[in-house]
Amino acid sequence: MARAGVTVERLAEAAAELADEVGLENVTVSEVARRFGVKDASLYSHIRNAHALRVRVAVLALAELADRAAAALAGRAGKDALVAFADAYRDYAREHPGRYAAAQIELDPETAKASAARRHSEMMRAILRGYSLAEPDQTDAVRLLGSAFHGFVSLERTGGFRHHPRGADESWGRILDTLDVALRNWPAQAADPTP
Repeated sequence: MARAGVTVERLAEAAAELADEVGLENVTVSEVARRFGVKDASLYSHIRNAHALRVRVAVLALAELADRAAAALAGRAGKDALVAFADAYRDYAREHPGRYAAAQIELDPETAKASAARRHSEMMRAILRGYSLAEPDQTDAVRLLGSAFHGFVSLERTGGFRHHPRGADESWGRILDTLDVALRNWPAQAADPTP
């Protein structure tokens, strides 16, 4: 029987808070049960296992991040939109490291389709339309942006920039300037030499 007040949504929120505090890898059914003051077994009517709990955190994080990015993008275009999206992404990762880590989990196709993951791609593609990029360049540019944002955020999060006196914020700004220049000057596709 389900305990009053325990829902899948509340479990996901509690697990997300826990992930931000102790790291996603430390989110367990036992730890979440402790937060609710219940035994592990009482959560299994709501959630199958720790992996399923982490997937719920991923879905929650993708939705939160999509909402934040959409709000940042409202009324912006070109470089303004690029910077707003990137800053929303970076700020979310800094404020919610466990949720951010969860958002990187590979979801099964059905869960991914039902999640906000598609909204992230659509927002990036909307930004890229401001740079007049069409397919297949648009897909390549989405991958470039995702790699740059995730790479920077991941290195920053693990202390990768602490060894140099130049602040990470200054580098972040220059990287966004460089991405803007790269997008505005995207190289043309080489002609296929095969007949």
